[in-house]
Amino acid sequence: MKLNLLVTATLVTLIAGCGPAETSNNAEMNTAADTPTDPWAPLDQYVAERVAEFDQIPEERKVELEAVGAFVRAAADTGQAQLTFICTHNSRRSHFGQVWAQVAAHHFGLDSSVTTFSGGTEATAFNDRAVGALRRAGMDIHPAAISENTQYSVRYAADRDPMICFSKTYDDASVNPTSGFAAVMTCSHADKACPLVYGASARFSTPYVDPKVSDGTPEERDTYDERCAQIAREMLYAMSRAGA
Repeated sequence: MKLNLLVTATLVTLIAGCGPAETSNNAEMNTAADTPTDPWAPLDQYVAERVAEFDQIPEERKVELEAVGAFVRAAADTGQAQLTFICTHNSRRSHFGQVWAQVAAHHFGLDSSVTTFSGGTEATAFNDRAVGALRRAGMDIHPAAISENTQYSVRYAADRDPMICFSKTYDDASVNPTSGFAAVMTCSHADKACPLVYGASARFSTPYVDPKVSDGTPEERDTYDERCAQIAREMLYAMSRAGA
């Protein structure tokens, strides 16, 4: 009987001794699980990586981008700088331009005096492959109104209203400026088809290769990511020069 009592007491002591250590481990696990993460960290990192790549931009390209920055600087001194990115279908490159120029303005503290837009010579739809590339870059992007020409809510910062992006013509007065804006041509076809953009007070040519060339191929995702990164890099460079 004494032996049984001794064994029981020993087991109770061991169990009691294990209790605090187990509770401590659980507390550490719960604390780690409850620690909030910054949802914008991936986008911040993406932007920092693109800024670090400014030396990849050809010198002749920088000249045109610096001119965009000079327009922003001059317009911001007197009011609001408005940039409309124009491509044929307003489905891929012009959306990249609009979104990344606004993000770049925010990054360099200019977004209170810069507003970006996009449009095409015809309206189609914001291509879902381009949407995917922006999402992979860290954007909070999701459908706001689903249709054949879905409207997307695009958020790039917690303290900024989302951009509503969808395909429309560049002269759609319901959503785009009709005067005093800079027209930024993002594709060669629209660049040639629109030598004069009515209402624009400035016009810049920054054409990009259409990522559509890789649609339906194994290279599709990489091509969209590359074009997204290229346009992000160049819009960040342009805005960096706006404050120079």
